[in-house]
Amino acid sequence: MAFDPDRVGQQAIEPLSDAKIIDSWHKNAAPWTEAVRGGQIQSRKLVTDRAIVEAILNCVPQSVIDIGCGEGWLVRALGEHNIRALGIDVVPALIEQAQQAGGDFMAMSYEDIAAGKLNERADVVVCNFSLIGNESVAGLFRAVPKLLNPRGALIVQTLHPRTACGEQPYRDGWRSGSWDGFSSEFTDPAPWYFRTLESWTQLFTDSGLQLREVREPLHPVTGKPASVLFIAEAVD
Repeated sequence: MAFDPDRVGQQAIEPLSDAKIIDSWHKNAAPWTEAVRGGQIQSRKLVTDRAIVEAILNCVPQSVIDIGCGEGWLVRALGEHNIRALGIDVVPALIEQAQQAGGDFMAMSYEDIAAGKLNERADVVVCNFSLIGNESVAGLFRAVPKLLNPRGALIVQTLHPRTACGEQPYRDGWRSGSWDGFSSEFTDPAPWYFRTLESWTQLFTDSGLQLREVREPLHPVTGKPASVLFIAEAVD
């Protein structure tokens, strides 16, 4: 079932859950938009924004679906390369911000996409730091092959498990979120579901997707991976 913000006051939300992630993003849509458009996130400026754009351009697509598009920066960036892109996000406030800045956007949950309600296909489906849940992510992955044109690609950029693990055990599981390094306008951080590299790889396989490349963009200051970037295609 998709998260319904109108029911928040009717029942408690499990603090480590997919529903809590969406609840947090409803609360933080405005400061997130400001942070992205104001260039406040160093790793994005130095590494990861360029990494995802380059990975998409390397596929030479004519069309892209950006799932979990946020305030829409990637759709606009691809438009500068004459690539037709559709941005999708579950948070209406983010979609509103995206539409005001220009581009093609739609509000829809991952659960709705998993249920086949997105009647679109593209050369590339991209998820850029937008896969932080558990069940919702697994369901979305299973739907991706039907969203891809022949020889299309799924591109995922996410936190690198080796650097994101910190001092905690290196195994799958929910973790509490944090807004450390962000402005005081952020509140109620979203939890996230940690996956090992092995688990990420298995998720692709179980969903009928074959990994063809894994990239590890390095942070120029720390010399450590700023992210991990997976490029996969549907198995015929």
